[in-house]
Amino acid sequence: ALIDPGFFYHSLVQSGIVWYAGIPDSLLKSFCAYVTDHTDQYNHTIAANEGAAVGLAMGYHLATGRVPLVYLQNSGLGNIVNPCLSLADQAVYAIPMIFLIGWRGEPGIQDEPQHVKQGRVTLTMLQAMDIPYHVIDRDTENVEQVIQAGVQTACEKSAPYAIVVRKGTFANYTLQDTQAIESGFNRETAIREVLRQSDPQDIIVSTTGMASRELFECRVASGQGHQQDFLTVGGMGHACQIALGIAGQKRERRIICLDGDGAALMHMGSMAICGISGLKNFIHIVINNGAHDSVGGQPTVGFDVCLKQVAAACGYLYTDCVADPAELHRAISRVLQTSGPAMLEIQVNKGYRKNLGRPTVCPKKNKERFMSFISKTESSVIPA
Repeated sequence: ALIDPGFFYHSLVQSGIVWYAGIPDSLLKSFCAYVTDHTDQYNHTIAANEGAAVGLAMGYHLATGRVPLVYLQNSGLGNIVNPCLSLADQAVYAIPMIFLIGWRGEPGIQDEPQHVKQGRVTLTMLQAMDIPYHVIDRDTENVEQVIQAGVQTACEKSAPYAIVVRKGTFANYTLQDTQAIESGFNRETAIREVLRQSDPQDIIVSTTGMASRELFECRVASGQGHQQDFLTVGGMGHACQIALGIAGQKRERRIICLDGDGAALMHMGSMAICGISGLKNFIHIVINNGAHDSVGGQPTVGFDVCLKQVAAACGYLYTDCVADPAELHRAISRVLQTSGPAMLEIQVNKGYRKNLGRPTVCPKKNKERFMSFISKTESSVIPA
């Protein structure tokens, strides 16, 4: 039977775990939603990235002596390697903590291309880091004993312990504590308007999650090809640096990065590198819905910080923010007509079409067509 997220949560509490941090995951979305609804702000933080969550967990343990829990998708293992091995490890500060890891791309389970390699090496990575683990699924019996044993091992070894969660483990739970703005339009509308105003020679790099899926379908709906779009289907938070790397080598072409609030926050230091680049052809469009939309709609701090001011402080020569549908066309027109580095934040409603598909072109084919497109010598219209 499916594991009730409330039962799992209270089993953690009974084992002494009352503090949580992490990055939401689609396989853990019911558990993450339950934690959000039943834990206060001092005992639950949706972190900027998974490595930062480990840092928060270390701080909690140092302050209380208790065992924290960090939740993450296995794609976030890369972000925790450094703080795990150089800080939390038994050979350094010996910090006990529990990792709850959603196992995307598990061998034998159909998944998207970006998850296949990560899924295959997930357990191997944990073994290489000397992190003991237990795999659970919907048929796991006595899950409370699994939790107790994990906490006991973490305490005995003074080191991290992982509980790896297979697809389809948790019963459904819907987030009650939601925040949203009503801007009158959604992310797909914003993307469609960017495409409508962009130049045929513009190069577009889109972030992971729904943005790339919607970009792909917008092209299909308007009968266009996909050769000018690089879909950053994995590697959350890195799309703007991919775009910047292209912009530095293709200075005669305008590069538009379609980013998200969660992705921009995950590696926000990259905005400083974009800002000081001085690249006139770099346009950064952050579509902000205040949520991790593709993994359950858990909130980000996107509406609590002023991304426009952050970008300005990082050296972007032009920054703007729009939330009014009547102003969307003009705001996009202005940012595309200005000299970069430029950033436009577009605040949109949370959510996406229920019939939204996935890219039907594999990543390698996307790369080949994209590289062929950007190798051409035609120029975009870039303001002086």
